[in-house]
Amino acid sequence: MDLTNKRILDVCCGGRMTWYQKDREDVLFLDIRRFEERLSNGQTVRVAPDAIMDFRKLELPSDAFSLVLFDPPHLSNLGSNSWMAKKYGVLDKETGRQDLKSGFDECWSVLKKNGVLVVKWSIDTSHASRSMSVSSLLKLFGREPLFGSRPGSRNTTYWLIFMK
Repeated sequence: MDLTNKRILDVCCGGRMTWYQKDREDVLFLDIRRFEERLSNGQTVRVAPDAIMDFRKLELPSDAFSLVLFDPPHLSNLGSNSWMAKKYGVLDKETGRQDLKSGFDECWSVLKKNGVLVVKWSIDTSHASRSMSVSSLLKLFGREPLFGSRPGSRNTTYWLIFMK
């Protein structure tokens, strides 16, 4: 895989929904799946990574990227055919905690010294058992973020910024 001019890595790109600039030349977009499907609500989900790769075992050189985005699946109690599972992926009920830890460690490994790792995490406040708290996630990672967002009662998405 040619990494020339690739400074940014998105290890769980999905439909690139967090991106304003979805086709940047300096980004390597990865995901474990590739598909396009029209959902029952009329939306089309298109997951089109540059390469198929599992965030738990990145086959990339160490210290290669200046910026890494880690936006893994957040929920485990989803039916495999649900629109949320198709759009966002599903965190395995049995191995989810270890998967997240392995993913974070892999992201850290491919990050250059002084590089920035951005972790996006969402909480399902209506079903607390379906998602992990941010404090539990940080304990799992074993690192404290440099800074990040602290959502109010309506916003349940956290942005955690780490620097190597």
